[in-house]
Amino acid sequence: MLREFAENYKSKLIESIDKVPFDQLEAVVNQIIRAFKEQRKIFVMGNGGSAATASHFVCDFAKGCAVKGSKKFKIIGLTDNIPIITALANDASSYDEIFKSQLEPLLESNDLVIAFTGSGNSKNILNAIGYANSNGAQTIAFTGFNGGKIKDLAKTYLIVPSDNMERIEDLHLMLEHLIHLYLLGEIEAGRLK
Repeated sequence: MLREFAENYKSKLIESIDKVPFDQLEAVVNQIIRAFKEQRKIFVMGNGGSAATASHFVCDFAKGCAVKGSKKFKIIGLTDNIPIITALANDASSYDEIFKSQLEPLLESNDLVIAFTGSGNSKNILNAIGYANSNGAQTIAFTGFNGGKIKDLAKTYLIVPSDNMERIEDLHLMLEHLIHLYLLGEIEAGRLK
């Protein structure tokens, strides 16, 4: 029973990996490269499992891509300061503003805001991406299912071809690792400065 379940899970995961749209992946990578080259701030966010992926993304790019003698990523996790998140959710207008409120004093034109959202419909993510767009930032959304509302709002998006939240989250983390390792290799080889 477990073996059959595991084989089916693996099969569906591989099927989704094979269908990841390369043009969307390439557009995402190009935006991250631009932010690195121009030394723009990168803000990363998500809810639930996607919040964990956002935090992992920040760690991998802040520490994992830190090559001696090279520029560093200027990257900030909007999911990691629990006191500010709970204060904003409690005292601000609502939980729907927790990411936008953190961006307001920090975001500058041409900074990059990255969202991980399985459904593409989380109101706090949509509000932050809308704010970023209206203030001249670049925006990226990693999403799944049919892309949700975020695909019409983010300037660049990558829709993981799956209708299962857990597989979407698996693939988001896998893509984060793929991008991190690719860019680390480019930095180490001196091709990305």
